[in-house]
Amino acid sequence: MSLHRSLAAALAALLATSVLLCSPLCATATDDHKPIVARVRKDAATSLYTIVIKVGGVPLLLDLAGPLLWLANCPTPHRTIPCGTDVCEGVNYMNHPTKGNCWNERMSSPFDACRDGGVCTTYPYNPVNGRCTQDDATTITLAANTTDGENPLSEVSFRAVGSCAPGDLLASLPAGAAGVAGLSRLPLSLPTQFGTILKVAKQFALCLPGGGSDGVAVFGGGPFQLLAAPPVELADGLRQNQLPLLKNPMINNGAYYFRITGIAVNQQQVPTPPGAFDLDGGSGTGGAIFSTVTPYTALRPDIYRPLHDAFDAATSGIARAPPVAPFDMCYQASALTVTRLGYGVANIDLTLDGGQTWTLPGGSSLVQVNDQTVCFAFVQMAPSMPAAADSPAAADSPAVILGGFQMENHLLIFDLEKETFAFSGLLFGIRTTCSNFNFTMGSS
Repeated sequence: MSLHRSLAAALAALLATSVLLCSPLCATATDDHKPIVARVRKDAATSLYTIVIKVGGVPLLLDLAGPLLWLANCPTPHRTIPCGTDVCEGVNYMNHPTKGNCWNERMSSPFDACRDGGVCTTYPYNPVNGRCTQDDATTITLAANTTDGENPLSEVSFRAVGSCAPGDLLASLPAGAAGVAGLSRLPLSLPTQFGTILKVAKQFALCLPGGGSDGVAVFGGGPFQLLAAPPVELADGLRQNQLPLLKNPMINNGAYYFRITGIAVNQQQVPTPPGAFDLDGGSGTGGAIFSTVTPYTALRPDIYRPLHDAFDAATSGIARAPPVAPFDMCYQASALTVTRLGYGVANIDLTLDGGQTWTLPGGSSLVQVNDQTVCFAFVQMAPSMPAAADSPAAADSPAVILGGFQMENHLLIFDLEKETFAFSGLLFGIRTTCSNFNFTMGSS
């Protein structure tokens, strides 16, 4: 079997087998061509996010850069996928060393797509601790509700291609998580499979919650409405103002790369080195990526230190507090004022493609770590971090990893077909949050 089949071939394989993977209820969803909606939750202990899309309401870790779906402790017996099939080729697309997350941890025959008995092999990957293992390719039954963008509608269930995994691969994941839901740009990510199986657009809207309430993900396009006074539809306007996603030329790990050209604090440009944010075509280093498994935005030292110093200067009149790991600049909570956009401090502006500005006000730049202390919610990349595809320790390390906290209460739309993304800015500004999707059942 060739190790160098293209992405197009893998997608074609999935299309060719999609009819075989659908349950009868999937056929109903196909007829309707409606997007599907799922709850997203934040785990307080790990600051990671789970998505509820498995039959029985079992949560899965939400990994924006994850290549596929995997589930620990598959039942015995379980469905398997034969070697030599196009689906097996699609599963192993990410096993090539220039495409995979964990090729360096594989067995003596790392690109052998077959196990004993002719069963297709996969390499499920834990994005939190960077660990990989080898297990069976399988199909996993999922369940969700269709949506009109305002409410959940009828429930559908369907089978998606994924991987089994041993129970110990769950280490470091949120308590109760049964596996990982990969939302990357690769052939067998959930957005790609949903598009193929349910005949909807290969795009999704992601709205991460803060602690204590549910956020939402909508797969398949369509409107996206949040409760406000009056209710507000956000998706249509965002789709009119999309920005290009980039691809790492050296390693196609499925991560969502985007271009930052500069950072400002209080509208003053931060003095970063020339080309600090560039994605290097020769080494694959640099650039910026989105990551839901990095709790707080991580910056390479040559970017972090100037940003830290600029924010330090802009907030010099606010009483400091002792640092609280992993943060190295903290403030006394009692010394801060609170506004509609969070703590009343200088804005941080990311300059993106075409001069667009993504503003991070106090609600996205400061995090309260205890009753007395609020900290600057950015961290410096450290080489001791796990060597994951979207981790600072990887050889293809990005310059900026935009972490989950900075995405919270921003609506993000990713379009895998157009290779674009769009962002809303902090939703507090329009008096709503990601927890304001109306999960009351609507009428079909």
